[in-house]
Amino acid sequence: MKKYPSPKDIEEMRARGYEASTIEKAEQESKRWHLAQAIEAQIREAFFAVQLGQGVGLRQAQGIDGYEEEEELAAYRVSDEKVDWSRIPSSALNECNSSLSFFDAEGMRFHLPAYLLADLSGSYEFGMAFCLTDIGDLRTEQFALLSPKQRDAVRAFLEYISEEDDYLFDRPNILRALAEYWHQ
Repeated sequence: MKKYPSPKDIEEMRARGYEASTIEKAEQESKRWHLAQAIEAQIREAFFAVQLGQGVGLRQAQGIDGYEEEEELAAYRVSDEKVDWSRIPSSALNECNSSLSFFDAEGMRFHLPAYLLADLSGSYEFGMAFCLTDIGDLRTEQFALLSPKQRDAVRAFLEYISEEDDYLFDRPNILRALAEYWHQ
C-alpha cells in the first residue's frame, strides 16, 4: 500500500528546501496519512487485550494448511504468540499468509488486527481484500466472534483501502462486501 507523507516528512522537506508545489502536494497526500493513523488507533482500541485463547495459532494454521500430524501441530502451537497480537512481526504474517484461511473464530479475532495493521503500514505483501471480501460460510464462521466495535474497525479499514490505487482491482468486491457483509 502506498506510504503517505507524515507531518515529520513534510517538515524535513521544508528544511531541505523542497519546492513549494512539492510540499503542497505532500500536504494534500498527508490527509491519507492522518486517516490511516486514525484507523490504526481504531483497530488497536477495538482489539486491545484480545488473546488467542484456545484458537488456532499462526504457525499452527500453517501446519493445518500443510496437513501436518497432530504432534507437529501441537509443537507449532507451543511456539505461537497467544497473548499479544501486536508482538507478531510483519515478516511472520508474510510467511504465514495462508493462515488466514485456516484460523478458527478465536484465531481470526486474535490475528486479524496484526494483519490489518501490517497491510495499512505497507508491510504486508499480500493485501487483505480477498480475506475480507470473499464471504462464504467459512469466513462467516471465522468472523463470528468479532464485536460490533471490531466489525466497525474492519469496516473503516475496508473503506480506507477502497480508495487506494493498490486495491483498484478489488474495489468492486470491497464495495459489495461493505454493502452486504460489513454493513453497519
